[in-house]
Amino acid sequence: MAWSTAAAIYFLIWWLVLFCTLPIGVRNAAEDGVAVEAGHDPGAPTMIGMKFKLLLTTIVASILFAVLWVIYVYRLVSLEDLGTLWGLLK
Repeated sequence: MAWSTAAAIYFLIWWLVLFCTLPIGVRNAAEDGVAVEAGHDPGAPTMIGMKFKLLLTTIVASILFAVLWVIYVYRLVSLEDLGTLWGLLK
């Protein structure tokens, strides 16, 4: 696998994992007991915690990419295996 292909696949995995981690730990003003100022949405998050989410995203995406890379390099799943699986799912 070329390094550019690997980087593109890692970026896609990272981006998908980021969207999965965004809702973690989000609390709105009502849950935190904070008064909502005029003009603000009551459902808007009070604390986002993006540093933690970016770190978590990077760790999870790296683990997923490593697993998929090992599967690809050692040919643990072939196209024939995927065809057989697809036939079973029909």
